[in-house]
Amino acid sequence: MAIKPVTAQQHLAQIIKNKVGVEHTQSDTEANTKRLAQDTVSKTVNPTPHYNSTESTLQRAQKRRKLALVRKQSNIESILGLAQHYCPPVTSQGEPDPDWIERFLELAEDTSNSNIQKLWAKVLAGEVINPGSFSYKSLITLKHITPKEADVLQIATSCAGKSANDGFHQIITGSYLTPSLLNFLSPNKKSYVNLSSAGLNYPDILTLIDIELIYQQEIESKAFESGESQILSFANGTLTLTAKRKGCILTYYKFTQTGFSLARLTNNKLSNQYLECLRKALEKSFEVNFANK
Repeated sequence: MAIKPVTAQQHLAQIIKNKVGVEHTQSDTEANTKRLAQDTVSKTVNPTPHYNSTESTLQRAQKRRKLALVRKQSNIESILGLAQHYCPPVTSQGEPDPDWIERFLELAEDTSNSNIQKLWAKVLAGEVINPGSFSYKSLITLKHITPKEADVLQIATSCAGKSANDGFHQIITGSYLTPSLLNFLSPNKKSYVNLSSAGLNYPDILTLIDIELIYQQEIESKAFESGESQILSFANGTLTLTAKRKGCILTYYKFTQTGFSLARLTNNKLSNQYLECLRKALEKSFEVNFANK
């Protein structure tokens, strides 16, 4: 049986019912629609709202406030329940700061999306295990992150390994050979990793920059000696990039402190597509090996 499509007006009516607690009715809907269509320039139409309720505006406001409190309480209870599920039976490194807990509850209570609730729960579990793991700025960022941005973060972490040098996550974007007398006239140019083939498009990178999860500018590594390696850790193994010749340089996007904190909430298993893109882009300068756990 075919599913009847839901109109935008029906969606709006459901939102009004959920948030106000009463149903909204439009008198002479067809006439209102016609008037709105004719008034696309001046926007002077100001239809009077009609609600199926005998309650006053004040009573409806109080009702809406109660509904909001119930929703926030439901959200908090869901998050706390998930946190208990994610919290392993390990020894805590201390007691979380009471002020941090209060800020956490204030910021998390508005989250109804189940996937974002899971992130909040993992933050709380991580903070209980090791107090000080998540800054207030991380909480602010998580409060404003959208489900789509959370999906982008998940994709990004499948391309981001934890550096053995500084402990931060890096997304390798390419490599090049430093100019010298021997290679000055050679056509060696920078090799770029095709991040789009791994599911991480340029608009996604801009999104991560905009919400301050990665730094805006690409960073260059030092010039590697022949045989020297860069090691990146993923949830499912270790990626080793070994320079084939002297003077090879890697370029990468580096996660910010907030990005590093939130990246730990995701499962950063190395993407097979990204691994193949790395091998193809770096084949002339680096040997790419991945050892599964």
